[in-house]
Amino acid sequence: MGCVRTGFNSQHPDQMFSQNLVGLLKKGKIVVLPTDTLYGIHTPASNKESVEKVYEIRGRAPEKPFIILIGSIEQLKLFNIEVDTEAEKILNKYWPGKVSIILPCPEEKFAYLHRGTKTLAFRLPNKTDLIDLLKQTGPLITTSVNPEGLEPAKTIEECKKYFGEEIDFYVDEGKLDSLPSTLISISGGKITVLRQGEVKIE
Repeated sequence: MGCVRTGFNSQHPDQMFSQNLVGLLKKGKIVVLPTDTLYGIHTPASNKESVEKVYEIRGRAPEKPFIILIGSIEQLKLFNIEVDTEAEKILNKYWPGKVSIILPCPEEKFAYLHRGTKTLAFRLPNKTDLIDLLKQTGPLITTSVNPEGLEPAKTIEECKKYFGEEIDFYVDEGKLDSLPSTLISISGGKITVLRQGEVKIE
């Protein structure tokens, strides 16, 4: 287990920190990172084994999909998701930002992500260093740092109390106190709000 007490865009000798973090994630390690809302548990969305491990350590209900962080709208193509004109307008309105958007993803090969719902929630975060990381690692699943049913951790100390050595690496950016992302779905160019979070949408 490692811990760095800075953001991942900080000056570090030979920029080894950011490259080390990219390397860990590409190997399927489980990492706690600061997002633009709260701390989150992250691992590559492409790594089925590590995704299942996050379900296990967090005690998350197996039928509930994780949100997926992306570094660009183009990364949706990795999930064979085509965005129509109306949906693209909505994505561009709220991204980058604190809004997670549910899109259709019916393919069976992504069942370990959509958990039978045949939809996935994506978010392009409003955090430059995190976007830079996502462009190098590819999409990452994200979930708040807490066992199911408990309050999300706001500091790395709280994160470690919850999960300790079960997390491979922690990135400390001080106290993060925010509501979670707002969760919406799109159908026929219309928005349905499923969870009001940091961004208020009528």
